[in-house]
Amino acid sequence: MRVFVKNMRGEALSPCEQRKARILLKEKKAKIIIYQPFTIQMTVPTGETTQSTLLGVDLGAKHLGMAVVSEGNVLAKGEIELRQGIKGDLETRSTYRGSRRNRKTRYRKSKFEHKTKRIYSIKKKKWIKEKKSFISPRPEGWLPPSIRSRIDNTFFWIDTFASLIPNCKIHIEVGKFDVAKMIHPSIQGKEYQEGPAAGYHDVRYFVFARDSYTCQLCKKKNKILQTHHIVYRSHEGTDRASNLITLCTDCHTSENHKEGQILWKWMQEKRKTKSYKEGPFMNSFRRKVFVKYPEAHITYGSITTPKRKELELEKTHYNDAIAIANPSVINRNVEVIFVMKQFRKKKRSLHEATARKGRKEKNRTQKRNEKNTRMVKGFHLNDQVCVFGQIGFITGFSGSSTAYVKDIHDEYLTVPGKTYKQVNLSSLRLIRHNNNWQYFIQKESV
Repeated sequence: MRVFVKNMRGEALSPCEQRKARILLKEKKAKIIIYQPFTIQMTVPTGETTQSTLLGVDLGAKHLGMAVVSEGNVLAKGEIELRQGIKGDLETRSTYRGSRRNRKTRYRKSKFEHKTKRIYSIKKKKWIKEKKSFISPRPEGWLPPSIRSRIDNTFFWIDTFASLIPNCKIHIEVGKFDVAKMIHPSIQGKEYQEGPAAGYHDVRYFVFARDSYTCQLCKKKNKILQTHHIVYRSHEGTDRASNLITLCTDCHTSENHKEGQILWKWMQEKRKTKSYKEGPFMNSFRRKVFVKYPEAHITYGSITTPKRKELELEKTHYNDAIAIANPSVINRNVEVIFVMKQFRKKKRSLHEATARKGRKEKNRTQKRNEKNTRMVKGFHLNDQVCVFGQIGFITGFSGSSTAYVKDIHDEYLTVPGKTYKQVNLSSLRLIRHNNNWQYFIQKESV
């Protein structure tokens, strides 16, 4: 992977080889300004001849592919994993704050303006309700936090890499999805306005017909049938047909719902329902891209796939990004890739709703759990460390002398020959302190 270079004025120059960067740093002709991705800045005047550089971007709901290409040479490539758990974190926060509002606290004014207000009518000599237009507190262009986070992070890294290369031309692949046609390929006309249960008395009878009036657990017919929620409503499940399944009264009992029983075990396998949430996300993402990068070259998957096969590249996010950059031929390809992943440092350990394992009562004294400690003996959360010859990141502490270390793929790094996950701090060698992003360079074949 090439090293990004800037001149004395902070303008991007053509990336150089790692060997040349080491020589410049050793001779004090350059200094390090960014570690992730590694970037140096010249401290002496130098030639500033640059080449046109292409930045290929493969957008996705979960992963972002990036590739820097110049005159048929792939200078850098990798993928960025976007954070997915924001919705769950917000729901947890709402639960904790709701429990606090149930206690005796000061009055807090409502965040929303009411749709009606009471006024006194002199003519009618009584209090009446006057209709009032509802004013939403959300600004124009508001998006849910889970979507906003992914869009902002994507734009941040596109802008970051674009600022590190000269004469940058951005090529972005976007997607346009018809969710209704993904579910029913033959749908057309007014059928778009009809749900899957159109023509049935209600959703319950549609589910019976879809499952051929057969219990999906015992596979028997001619029995009294009931509809069962795959994801319970108490666990944010919906009443849609995709979350309902047919069971007979012999299988759908309160006893079978208990943990360890036959229905409970069977539901662990059937719990995941097919989701189409990525399609609407990419549709809204596409419109944001048009506004943010009006000068970018926009392409689609139907163009990228044949180009990737023409270049004889395997199906990966970063190889798709190379094909999106649309080089006529690949003269030289780097053998390593960068992998980036966002790490959540802040954990609500001071406001736990339930006691953690090993704690007999709720955390009323605001004592931080040991696993959520931010720093122990000079080591911080998300520090990149070397342990037993492997590179990993500290994800938590246990006590005052041990820590949990994971690699970039979320696998624990443990003591050789041992099954427990804790690693002694004396076995760790600090490489660098990190912010909330993990950055790792690995060989492409891994």
